[in-house]
Amino acid sequence: MTDPVPIPLAIVDDDPMVRAALRMMLGGNSGITVVAEATNGEEALTLVPSSGAEVVLMDIRMPVRDGLSATQVLLDCDPSLKVIVLTTFDADDMVLTALRLGAAGFMLKDTPPARLVDAVRTVAAGQPMLSPSVTAQLIAAVARPDTGGDDRARDARFRLEALTDREREVADAVGRGLSNAEISSELFMSVPTVKTHVGRLFTKLGVENRVQVAILVHDAAE
Repeated sequence: MTDPVPIPLAIVDDDPMVRAALRMMLGGNSGITVVAEATNGEEALTLVPSSGAEVVLMDIRMPVRDGLSATQVLLDCDPSLKVIVLTTFDADDMVLTALRLGAAGFMLKDTPPARLVDAVRTVAAGQPMLSPSVTAQLIAAVARPDTGGDDRARDARFRLEALTDREREVADAVGRGLSNAEISSELFMSVPTVKTHVGRLFTKLGVENRVQVAILVHDAAE
């Protein structure tokens, strides 16, 4: 049996120490190969398209061109590209913007190496990846009190009522930022079964990704 083709990855970060650390964490993994490194968003626009990268680790705050602007341009040119935003605890507003632009994942810079590797593999397979901490920040930012809060809560509860008890358990777990593997362990289900349930959540709730499921769960609890 031949080994699977490594996932080509690009790293975009203005801090050389961060790039070196990411290269060490990911480059040594047999399932991932670092094909490009850029020091800012402008450089990324030149290097990433020609590198063959399928996944990009993108810092948000960089000189010359920030990660949000670079993400928008890259995804406009190649919607199949998967961008994982690297963020810090105080970047929730920027992460929300990246979500709207189509970023496939959001990870904190201090994410453990094994989870970062999992994130790259997950988004390369077409699934969004959100760390629990970033999920919590996104929910908090999206669900700040506003005049439509009551209507939003009623709408969320109405939509969640369409779920079975098991689907609601999966939705609650997604709302806490758990991965499919973590949901599988917690709810004693196989990973393929979890994936099936998550797909049904998207259809029944009329959402496109896990963050939107998490927001609905949060809104319903208000």
